[in-house]
Amino acid sequence: MASRAMPWWQRFAAWCHRNLPTRESLEKNRLLRPVAHRVLAPELWRFTRRSVPRGVALGMVTGILFPVAQIPLSAVLALPFRANVPTAALTTFITNPFTTPFIWAFAYWVGKWTLHLDEALPGDPLRQAAQSDWMQWLMSDAAPAIAVGLLIVTAVLTVGGYALTSLGWRLWIARKWKSRHIRHHN
Repeated sequence: MASRAMPWWQRFAAWCHRNLPTRESLEKNRLLRPVAHRVLAPELWRFTRRSVPRGVALGMVTGILFPVAQIPLSAVLALPFRANVPTAALTTFITNPFTTPFIWAFAYWVGKWTLHLDEALPGDPLRQAAQSDWMQWLMSDAAPAIAVGLLIVTAVLTVGGYALTSLGWRLWIARKWKSRHIRHHN
C-alpha cells in the first residue's frame, strides 16, 4: 500500500519547524544573552491571530528594506510590536538571492514611474548602466527611483501580507470549527 505524498503546505510547515530557531537555541546564543529575557518572552513565540500577521508585516519590512541582519533585526523589532518572532524571521526570506534582483528591478520601475523620471532620464537607463560605470549610475540616477520604489513596494507588500495572513488565519479557524461541528453532530 503506497502512502500519499504530503501536501506542499505540510512539507513547508515541516521545513519551517526543522529550520527555524527554537527558544532553546536562542537562549544559548551569546549575542542574545543580554536581551534574552525580553526576546524569549512566551507571548512572542505563540501563534495567535494578532501576532502572526504582525510578524508577517514586520518580516516584510525588514526583509525588503534591510539588506543585512534581517532575522536578528526582525526578532528585536518584534518586541515593541508584539509580533510573532518565528513568523517575522521566516518572512524575511521573501528576499533571497533569487528574488532580490526582481524586487529591486520592480522597485526601480515603480520609483521611476512615481517620480516621472522618463523625461529626466532619456533613453533606456538600464542599458546605459550596463554600458557605463554601474556604481556611478546607481548612486546618481537610479538611487532616488530605487529608494522610492522600495518604500512603495514594501508598503504594498506589508499591507497585503498582513491582510492575507489575517484572512488565511480566519479561514483556517473557520475550517477547524466547521470540522469540529461536523464531528460533534455525527
